[in-house]
Amino acid sequence: MYYVYMLGCGDGSVYTGMTNDVKKRIEAHKDGEGAKYTRGRGPFKLFSLWEMDTKSQACKVEYFIKRHSKNKKILFYTDEKYLIKLIYEEKGIEIRRSNFNNCF
Repeated sequence: MYYVYMLGCGDGSVYTGMTNDVKKRIEAHKDGEGAKYTRGRGPFKLFSLWEMDTKSQACKVEYFIKRHSKNKKILFYTDEKYLIKLIYEEKGIEIRRSNFNNCF
C-alpha cells in the first residue's frame, strides 16, 4: 500500500508527498529529515491521507496534486469526493481516503 499525504506547514504553505510508511515519514518531517522543502517550516498538520495500490499510482497522484495552486490543494483536502473524481477521470486511478488519526 502506498500513500499520498498533504501537510499544512507552520508558514501556511501546503506540502504534498508520498510514502509507504506514513508514521515514519511524518516523523522524518518533524525531525527535519524529511523533504528539503519542509525543513524549518514546522509545526505540521496532516490535512489528508490517500491510499492507493501501487507506487506508480502514488507518484502520479502526488505529481497531479503538486502541480496545482494552493487554493486548489485546499479544495482537494476539504472536498474528498472532488479529488477522488478528478483523479479517476484524468488518470484512471482509484484512490481512497485513509484514516490518519494515529499518525501524530
